[in-house]
Amino acid sequence: MTGKVRVDAWMWGVRLFTTRSAAAAACRAGHVRVNGVRAKPATPVGPGDEVAVHLPARDVVYEVTGLITKRASAAVAAQHYVDRSPPPPPREHVIPVAQRDRGAGRPTKRDRRLIDRWRGRPG
Repeated sequence: MTGKVRVDAWMWGVRLFTTRSAAAAACRAGHVRVNGVRAKPATPVGPGDEVAVHLPARDVVYEVTGLITKRASAAVAAQHYVDRSPPPPPREHVIPVAQRDRGAGRPTKRDRRLIDRWRGRPG
């Protein structure tokens, strides 16, 4: 297959999103960049282009190596991109989340100050 395909169809085909409409919504929300430029759903991509996507869990950067317009298995989809995503941060750099007992209700003012101090926020 030669030429170019729509970025939303390509992202759906390589299994970045479960539906093509979700891929298009991510484009419209500004979470997708093609070669460093904000992409609309119909932005064409071809081999050699870089697609950067901001996902809820992490940011991914893929280099397009092949064109795909239909959703395929993960093994087939992996042949159409090279993952250039930055590695996730080390575990010790991840900020721990405060845990409360289930059903304990909202924190009191004193609890909130302790939580803010624990997170390193100015009081």
